[in-house]
Amino acid sequence: MKWTERDIPDQRGRVAVVTGANTGLGFETARALAGHGASVVLAVRDIEKGKKAAARMSGDVSVQELDLTSLESVRAAADALRATHPRIDLLVNNAGVMYTPKQATHDGFELQFGTNHLGHFAFTGLVLDLLLPVAGSRVVTVSSVAHRIRAAIHFDDLQWERSYGRVAAYGQSKLANLMFTYELQRRLAAHGTTIAVAAHPGLSDTELTRNSPAVIRVLSPLIAPLASQKPDMGALPTLRAATDDAVLGGQYYGPDGLGESRGHPRVVTSSPESYDVTVQRRLWSVSEELTGVKFPV
Repeated sequence: MKWTERDIPDQRGRVAVVTGANTGLGFETARALAGHGASVVLAVRDIEKGKKAAARMSGDVSVQELDLTSLESVRAAADALRATHPRIDLLVNNAGVMYTPKQATHDGFELQFGTNHLGHFAFTGLVLDLLLPVAGSRVVTVSSVAHRIRAAIHFDDLQWERSYGRVAAYGQSKLANLMFTYELQRRLAAHGTTIAVAAHPGLSDTELTRNSPAVIRVLSPLIAPLASQKPDMGALPTLRAATDDAVLGGQYYGPDGLGESRGHPRVVTSSPESYDVTVQRRLWSVSEELTGVKFPV
């Protein structure tokens, strides 16, 4: 049986925070959650774009400024959420950048690693205590099939200071998303019912691909009709990971089609490298050092 948006259970009474929710996959995720009754917070860098996105959704939707490229902004957003929301049922770490030219965050981290992994690592750690007491709460982090492409955690040059390859750097950041999820789940297992789950959208037609290498941009119009899908379909693995009562901590959801490029969501398997517990733990320790954020688990 194919899981669709219609299978989302009643979300009334749940508070969901979705990063990068003003466009693409994040918008579709937030829209569906709000449409099923959740109180949704759009955690976005651009407040005005967030307000316009919220106006296009039905239900209880609010906007919170969050710039994942700035640890100062991450801390401010966490403090603001703490002041307005005594509990969070669902955190969806969706925002991201892809294949960007070499740039640094406000704190000097390589932009893709700093945004996709370190920003979400810090944000999760700073709000996690709002989820821990809540039965059935979840942290869902969005990875990518690109975690398999030239991907490794380069501890000797995490910020790509010696050389930079934007495809490999993106792969590292998405591999880090998975390793973070698996290590977080291991830590959560002894603390109540909060779980950590990962998802990926397959190949989805969103603004995220605007920085793709030239060869990918040239081929995309030819490949897209066969391989990619619209954002509302691409969001389904995240939505299933976020809402399906059968989901277990540490699972990874993606499309069921050929090569996991498109289709309906199911449990999938990540790369062998992603399950390396030693690397997961080392990445966690390094991430704590770089962000200055310690988790309550």
